Amino acid sequence: MNYGFVKVAAAIPKIKVGACNANAQQIIEIIRNVEKEGVEVVVFPELVLTGSTCGDLFFQQSLQNNALNALRTIVSFTKDLEVVVLVGMPLAERGRLFNVSVVIQDGLILGVVPKVILSNHNGKSESKWFSSDEFSLDGEVTLFNEVIPFGKDLLFQLGKNYFAIELGEELLAPNPPSTSLALQGAELIFNLSALSESVGQYECLENQIRQHAGQIIGGYVLASGGFGESTTNAVFGGKGFIAEQGNLLKASKRFQMSSHYIVSELDLELIQVERMKNSLFQQSQEDHWARTVVCKKRNSPLRLTRLYNPYPFVPQGEKLNVRCEEILSIQAFGLAQRLQHIGTKQALIGISGGLDSTLALLVAVRSFDALGLSRKGIVGVTMPGFGTSARTYENAHRLMGELGVSIKEIDIKEACIQHFKDINHDISLLDATYENAQARERVQILMDLANQMNGIVVGTGDLSELALGWTTYNGDHMSMYNVNVGVPKTLVKHLVEWIATNESTGEIQKILLDIVDTPISPELTPSDKKGEIAQKTEDLVGPYVLHDFFLFHFIRYGFSPAKLHLLATHTFEGIYAKDEVKKRLKLFIRRFFTHQFKRSCLPDGPKIGSVSLSPRGDWIMPSDATVDEWLEEVERLK
Repeated sequence: MNYGFVKVAAAIPKIKVGACNANAQQIIEIIRNVEKEGVEVVVFPELVLTGSTCGDLFFQQSLQNNALNALRTIVSFTKDLEVVVLVGMPLAERGRLFNVSVVIQDGLILGVVPKVILSNHNGKSESKWFSSDEFSLDGEVTLFNEVIPFGKDLLFQLGKNYFAIELGEELLAPNPPSTSLALQGAELIFNLSALSESVGQYECLENQIRQHAGQIIGGYVLASGGFGESTTNAVFGGKGFIAEQGNLLKASKRFQMSSHYIVSELDLELIQVERMKNSLFQQSQEDHWARTVVCKKRNSPLRLTRLYNPYPFVPQGEKLNVRCEEILSIQAFGLAQRLQHIGTKQALIGISGGLDSTLALLVAVRSFDALGLSRKGIVGVTMPGFGTSARTYENAHRLMGELGVSIKEIDIKEACIQHFKDINHDISLLDATYENAQARERVQILMDLANQMNGIVVGTGDLSELALGWTTYNGDHMSMYNVNVGVPKTLVKHLVEWIATNESTGEIQKILLDIVDTPISPELTPSDKKGEIAQKTEDLVGPYVLHDFFLFHFIRYGFSPAKLHLLATHTFEGIYAKDEVKKRLKLFIRRFFTHQFKRSCLPDGPKIGSVSLSPRGDWIMPSDATVDEWLEEVERLK
């Protein structure tokens, strides 16, 4: 099972201008190598059989005939091979010369795609040599006594997916052919190019490819000519790119003096899901359809090589600081608007000394500062219970003191003991009743204090807890506005650490870093004999890094349990065993389905990223949906 992945390669052979047979041998050597690696489609540069810098030699019949002979050699070599090969060459037909891509598989030519937008700038004079009049050939050409589909309107079917072709600077046109081809069903575009080097051009091209792949919600693979092209007027550094939506998966190293190629897997199942969910794409689809050419789908086992971010919710790279600041601003701005709309200057937060309540407190401070309100209007309420540890208790009080907010403490133990007597519950039975009674007592206190002070209760529960249902219904599940509702646990931890290292000094920094290092726990069962946390969430449900990985790909792309398992075992290889991943995946799926009823009545809160579980439009799901078939798929995993 390939889970929608298509393994592709962008190849840049070392060539000699005008030496078609020698160039064919370089191409064949690359085809031999990528076939062994399980590549399904390999794309070579524009006019690779002759070299793109032949100039007026393109009119020479000898060059044209030699190119055809080289093509015949490549076609013969591919007999009994499953890889689809895209090579560029000049093709003379009915008194016209075309710059084309020839599509080859298993000893057959499947189609020929011409370049129809010719470049006459940056030193090029393509219209001097090539024709763009594709319609003059009535949609077909004859090669080696076989009638072959010809035209820009060709879609190539590969199993359940489709790819299409454009050449060179067609990508840079105001309306590239690939836009129309994508709207007609092509999830993947291959570009055969011959783009020379100039200062700054590489970065521009990379950005163009990423942005265009994002705009068409598709994959984009480009191979551009390299060493061996004439340097009479320009240098060809050999560029290769593999992009998926707005992400660059792989780029080749330029200025290599030998043949080389890059390989990665494009997830076309992901692209199909994204297109289904995107109403703008759906409404832009065109009412005329391209012709379809069928390729054989490769059946070799999937060998995944592309890398996945184990922390898909956490900002990465150079824009880390900007992204963290943006996330915190969204949270703070949302709370500020709610406070101003209600007309209150009081916000109550249950402070436990854990990650979630710490982030909510820091966000509230930002909101009050932005509104010019006194921080004393933030009332941090500590409510020690049976499992409160000295470490979290002290961190909660120290942090509130350093931030200058109001502090209120109400011990809930006696109230819970009385409640247990009222409902005739054995206090020694540390079950769900024992735990949830404490969570509900705390929320009751906060709600009543909010009524008393004419304020609002700021929620602290995060996105990961909501996904797992790791929250007490009508307990910590409820608030009047939840600033953390769109923030998963891995991001909560990262944001608190980022604030500590980038916006804090002295005692506040020390406290925040200690909170980051504290084990995640609801602290609803008694501490151990040393007074330390005994109830550790990740010991019970598994690592949040795994659950957040599942959550992102399950909601964002609708991946199946089998595909989630594949990606997770690949990404966390050497960290978590396959059996551990399967165990945690099963728990995630089961809890996600059975706890939807908690998400169906969430309080208001700001959406932060592309994954949200708000029942008001982002995630609509029946609370009684049956999970059986998802769990059966997990059980079948080997």
